Amino acid sequence: MPSTASRPTSAPPRNAQSGLVPRAPKTPKTRRPPRKATPAARVRAHLHRAAPALLAYAAVRVTGLLALAVWAHRRHHGVWPILATHWDADWYLGIADHGYTHHLGTAYDANNLAFFPLYPVLVKAAAALTPGTRATTGWAIAIACSFLAAWGIHSVGSHLHGHRAGVLLTVLWAALPVGLVEWMGYTESLFTAFAAWSLYGVLTGRWLWAGSLAALSGLTRPTGIAVAAAVTVAALVSLRNGFSARALAAAALAPAGWLAYVGWVGLRLGRWDGYFAVQRLWHNEWDGGVETVRRLREVLGADSTPELFLVMVTVTLLASVALYVLSAWDRQPLPLLVFTGVLLLIVLGSGGVYFPRARFLLPGFPLLLPAALYLARASPRFRALSLTAAVLGSAYCSAYMALVWPSAP
Repeated sequence: MPSTASRPTSAPPRNAQSGLVPRAPKTPKTRRPPRKATPAARVRAHLHRAAPALLAYAAVRVTGLLALAVWAHRRHHGVWPILATHWDADWYLGIADHGYTHHLGTAYDANNLAFFPLYPVLVKAAAALTPGTRATTGWAIAIACSFLAAWGIHSVGSHLHGHRAGVLLTVLWAALPVGLVEWMGYTESLFTAFAAWSLYGVLTGRWLWAGSLAALSGLTRPTGIAVAAAVTVAALVSLRNGFSARALAAAALAPAGWLAYVGWVGLRLGRWDGYFAVQRLWHNEWDGGVETVRRLREVLGADSTPELFLVMVTVTLLASVALYVLSAWDRQPLPLLVFTGVLLLIVLGSGGVYFPRARFLLPGFPLLLPAALYLARASPRFRALSLTAAVLGSAYCSAYMALVWPSAP
């Protein structure tokens, strides 16, 4: 009888003949959390979104530059001195070369302490590291800063109202009647860049960024106090929603640049009102708008043949007031209203010279938001016609300002 000792007492496990063993059930793979974008990647993405606005800005400014070059060629006039060495550019280059005066003096329109220091300091520092003259360096800085300003303007507009509004806001700023100044050796481009990015910092809650840029704007132009006011007011109002050390620091930091330069001038001249004494020698005293109203009446009524450039300045001032009313009606964010409101008070309330006031309002880009929003909702045909007219009008007015108008822009 065959033995059964070798027989299996139970059925062999499945797959035993092939030598396979049962596999453990698969566990689901855990997904790794997405990597945070680096600051450089975020900047590249932000710049990519702004690329259409920057290209449009460049197209507008190149159009204006070509119009100036053609007109200057017909008048046998050089373009380079207009862009880099005339009027205020000459003052800034003189400060970069020789520094500031130590005395108040009595001569009118002759004291360089009226010009704030950051731009000539940048020109001097960059010229020491790059080939070419200081005039070339100053012009290059102005152009580079104009693109930074355009980027910041697009960022503010697109943050508030979307990409199309941001692009239109940038194009309208480029097509202002005195837009040529953005590519001259002046401080408007640098100042507008600080103002735009400081306001963007406030709108996005980056308080230290906003306060630091506001302080730098206060070292660039006298109207830097308008940027400081916007940041400080917005920061203090935000404290109603809870204490924030960053907001409080921004409120204190924002006016520091302006106060530092005004205080330094006072120490240099040995009198507490030194800076304001210098401004009086430049006829820039506060009169509450008396001189502005007088010149408006003169241009619009008393003078039967007013100078075209003065008409353009007058229209710009009146349009700016109207746009501010519309901005308030649209309930723009508080920092934008404070910035443009203080800027208008300074420009319209000054008893100084009348003709550069359109240029003084150039950094007030939030005033253009109502127009940008209207064009964003308009038909494509109307939008194209309006922008074409604005660009061609800007090219003509800018060339006229530089070649026909006998004084500074």
